[in-house]
Amino acid sequence: MNLPVADQDTACKVIEVSFNQGSRKDFFRNATIQSFEKGDLIAVEGISGFDVGEVSLTGEIVRIQMKKRGIGEYDSELKKVLRRASDKDIEIWQQNKAREKEALIQTRAITKQLNLDMKMSEVEIQADGRKATFFYIADDRVDFRELIKILAREFKVKVEMRQIGARQEAAKVGGVGSCGRELCCSTWLTDFKSVNTTAARYQNLSINQSKLSGQCGRLKCCLNYELDTYLDALQHFPDNADMLQVSKGNATLIKKDIFKNLMWYVLPDSNKQYPVSIERVRKIKQLNAQGTIPEQLEPVEITSSKQKEVEPEFVDLVGQISLRTLERAEKKKKHHQKDNRQQQQRSQQRPQQQGNQQQGNQQQGNQQQQRPAQQGNQQQRPQNQQGNQQQGNQQGGGQQGGGGHNRQHHQQRRDNKQQPPKKDDRRPPNPPQKKS
Repeated sequence: MNLPVADQDTACKVIEVSFNQGSRKDFFRNATIQSFEKGDLIAVEGISGFDVGEVSLTGEIVRIQMKKRGIGEYDSELKKVLRRASDKDIEIWQQNKAREKEALIQTRAITKQLNLDMKMSEVEIQADGRKATFFYIADDRVDFRELIKILAREFKVKVEMRQIGARQEAAKVGGVGSCGRELCCSTWLTDFKSVNTTAARYQNLSINQSKLSGQCGRLKCCLNYELDTYLDALQHFPDNADMLQVSKGNATLIKKDIFKNLMWYVLPDSNKQYPVSIERVRKIKQLNAQGTIPEQLEPVEITSSKQKEVEPEFVDLVGQISLRTLERAEKKKKHHQKDNRQQQQRSQQRPQQQGNQQQGNQQQGNQQQQRPAQQGNQQQRPQNQQGNQQQGNQQGGGQQGGGGHNRQHHQQRRDNKQQPPKKDDRRPPNPPQKKS
């Protein structure tokens, strides 16, 4: 776009100022001698006070934007620019901006108490703190007269209620779209036109609500950007060509390709799509009007203009690549895993060995307790045998007289040989303990 170079006398004296991070924009007349550039903070006229905004547009492009909105450059209703924002103005502006979040939370609580069917979207307080604008969303008409009284008494400001739609709310919230760029409505788009599914059909887009909807829940505004181009290109396509009669049946139109000037058809009992040129479609329509049914559609063979990328062959410039470092790392890993397994097995065997040792100690204690009892029984057995032998010898001596003395002597010698030696059951005394 070629913009005329303006002199100081013919230059546009109106500038565009954005408020609240670009969510609201308005035009103001620069009646001062100062010249402002984009990004400067200025103080402008407000309702019974002043407001602080950022310069967004200057120069001849402002006239184009005013012409789009139907605003005259010399309109008397345009407010004026007061001055460049001072430090005090910026400090008061920042203090009042910090109140907006708390005011929004309180307003939502009040609307919930009053049972109003509305959603508070944003609260914007003027820089001097004398006026507050409450933006809300509602499907039907809402009686908020009582709400205005409560808000004016609570915040002590002049209250203005402004209803907005879902698109305006998304513009105020901001975000990133599916294209990867910042939302159009929050950056440059100000005029929201109606969008319907017809725009998607003209562009041969599948009617998928999740893909065609934006963050506002409505159809994306960008569907209208290329709609005029598609409508101009579709004028060269024949009308009433949704159905063509051929020998195999009625061919149904599936889509139109405006870039290659082709029309895609599908035959009955087949899922294959046939691309047909516009000239062939017009010829088949003429034949059908004359009552003639052609044998074939004569589809066009589509050849891709892109050259096939040849994959380069692998060339080993270094020679045989050695992977010893990888092999060493693999061996170290296996050795480390083997050591871990052995340590786990050892840790599992230790409790078992300790249990076996405890059982062995218990068995040794039982054996030591049984040994004294067995030794006492063995000592009693020889004594009983000697008493029985003495009683027999006395009886034999009384019957045989003197010969019994020799027999008793031999018998005692035999008994002494058969009798096992006595074991000393006495334990050695405890050794004397050393005095510490």
